[in-house]
Amino acid sequence: MRKSALFNALFPAAFLLALPAPALAYIGPGAGLGAISALIAVVIAIVLIFVGFIWFPLRRMMRKRRARTVQTQTSDAGES
Repeated sequence: MRKSALFNALFPAAFLLALPAPALAYIGPGAGLGAISALIAVVIAIVLIFVGFIWFPLRRMMRKRRARTVQTQTSDAGES
C-alpha cells in the first residue's frame, strides 16, 4: 500500500515536469546562424577525428600489408 501511495505522488509530479514550458524568448537571426555554424563545426570535428584516429592508421596498415604481399610475391617469383 505504501508503494502505491509513493507512486501516486511521484507520477503526477514527473508528468508535470515532463511537460514543455514556453520559453518566451526570441532568438535573432545572428544567434540562430551562430548555433547552426557551431553544430556544423561539431559535425566536421567528429568527421576529422574519425579520419585522423581511425582511417589513416588503417590506411597505413593496409599499405604495409600490401607491400609485404608484393614483396613476398616478387621474391617467390625470383626464386623459381
